[in-house]
Amino acid sequence: MAKQYDVAVIGAGAAGMMCAAVAAARGKRVVLIDHAEKLAEKIRISGGGRCNFTNINTTPANFLSQNPHFCKSALSRYTPQDFLALVKKHRISHQEKHRGQLFCKDSAEQIIAMLKAECADGDVTWRMPCKIEALEQFDDNFLISTDTGDIEATSVVIATGGLSIPKIGATDFGYRIAEQFGLKIVETRPGLVPLTFDGPSWEAFAPLAGIALEVEVETGTGKGKGAVKGKFREDLLFTHRGLSGPAILQISSYWQPGTPIVVNLLPELDVADELISTKGTQKKQLGNVVGQWLPARLVERLLQAQGLAPDARIADLPDAKLRALGDAINRWAIVPTGSEGYRKAEVTLGGVDTRELSQQSMMVTKVPGLYFIGEAIDVTGWLGGYNFQWAWASGFAAGSSVA
Repeated sequence: MAKQYDVAVIGAGAAGMMCAAVAAARGKRVVLIDHAEKLAEKIRISGGGRCNFTNINTTPANFLSQNPHFCKSALSRYTPQDFLALVKKHRISHQEKHRGQLFCKDSAEQIIAMLKAECADGDVTWRMPCKIEALEQFDDNFLISTDTGDIEATSVVIATGGLSIPKIGATDFGYRIAEQFGLKIVETRPGLVPLTFDGPSWEAFAPLAGIALEVEVETGTGKGKGAVKGKFREDLLFTHRGLSGPAILQISSYWQPGTPIVVNLLPELDVADELISTKGTQKKQLGNVVGQWLPARLVERLLQAQGLAPDARIADLPDAKLRALGDAINRWAIVPTGSEGYRKAEVTLGGVDTRELSQQSMMVTKVPGLYFIGEAIDVTGWLGGYNFQWAWASGFAAGSSVA
């Protein structure tokens, strides 16, 4: 005989545990299913082990989707302040870091323990590790066949995430279920991921690995299918294979293959104007002047690319040469050849098309009782706690609605 529940939540990550806890608090009989042996690994490793659990500045503008208005309802009904109230209820010490990002002072394990406790308060049943063999709908119920026995539920919530970081258990399960029920999938690709360049094109820059600096980076025109313009001011990090750091992770979600990213290495300074304005008053060497603003190894590479000697006197250089150098620093345009892929991506762009779902409940409009939440759907946040806030908000929306 199949075990009977009101709600089966498949995926015990951030969104799944939130959904299960909220539904159970409403008196629903809930079972939470996950294939992994370790609970919520993505929470555990996030924020350097301290979990950047939300961002107090969250707005719908911090999310990408082909249906950009979809996220508004859920985000308005469960805000960062709502989750912060839950954190305070469990007496978890936290701190605000860069630009509204909230972290645990101690450990991400506290967030996992908090969500487990919320589930325990509602008597949520756990099936973990548990492999799902089939999911079928019959009459008004769903039958879930698993290696730990069959489960029958009135509602099923898919909270299995995306494809990012496969080493901790990411799979395409959610997409396969969506396709089984005839739902559209927005093409998936890695998001919040370092960008790479082929060997020959990066050979001159590879020795710069380890250099970090604050930059302004942008890409896209906002025109054409899938093209969205992005612009961020954050830290950039040179690596042996390409570029990383928060600035690059942010812009990677907007970057389209074959198009350039444009990096302003000195966003506070118009380099050409600054150099030209000093021609008549200074006899300093070019390398020394630019070296006041940028790391020496980077200066050497930039001057070499422009055919300029570090010991050249600024006063002796034509304005055209100085403008070309200024443009190379303030508008360094480069075309990545790819990214580090899902193995290093923090999120998955794309997913279940939100036009298939109710924005109030996350339920599939043509399959009553079936819900998709979290990273499995085509809503992707910026770096900095936004994706966790989407997990909490979408989980709350479904947990508040399941029958």
